[in-house]
Amino acid sequence: MVREGKNKRDQLRVKPQSEFEQRIIDLARVTRVMAGGKRLRFRACVAVGDRKGKVGWAVAKGADVTIAVNKAATKAKKHLLKLSLVNETIPHQVTAKFKAARVLLKPAKKGTGVIAGGVVRNVLELAAIPNISAKILGSNNKINNIHCVFNALKSLKKVEKIEKEGIESPEEVKERDLEEEEKLEKEQEKLLEDLKEAPGIKVKE
Repeated sequence: MVREGKNKRDQLRVKPQSEFEQRIIDLARVTRVMAGGKRLRFRACVAVGDRKGKVGWAVAKGADVTIAVNKAATKAKKHLLKLSLVNETIPHQVTAKFKAARVLLKPAKKGTGVIAGGVVRNVLELAAIPNISAKILGSNNKINNIHCVFNALKSLKKVEKIEKEGIESPEEVKERDLEEEEKLEKEQEKLLEDLKEAPGIKVKE
């Protein structure tokens, strides 16, 4: 027969589940030459996210895999990046570079889903971005790529309130400038035609 007090103590010992989901991006065995010989350790690169717009990553080392992963996850939770979406996607297209790694992130229409692979897909899924298209353009080094992805996501913070504040995105500004240039060229052409038809005025071509 199990005592009631023992059950209560067991219930108190149960740790609450973390709101963050973690994924191991890279796991490697590293050695360091010491005075007494080589020291073997494990290096873990872990990404964490709450699937509500918060995501982070970190690298840590430990005597075994479990220690390295736990240290990396704890460190990642201390450096989280909060993302704000516009129409269930990122506000604008962005390209980031870190060392030999290059990553392209593009907004996508509703229903598109996450079009990405490898490290980029893991990060975007942890951040719970519903619709986005991404491409790794440079190195296949996982740590460099995840660093590059976060550089790209950080650059979105400047325009995270584009729709709410009525600020134009870079694409909208570029499109408006092109329209204004075309309009100005048409006005100049019309002005030249009017001058040519005017009596007593010679216009040089």
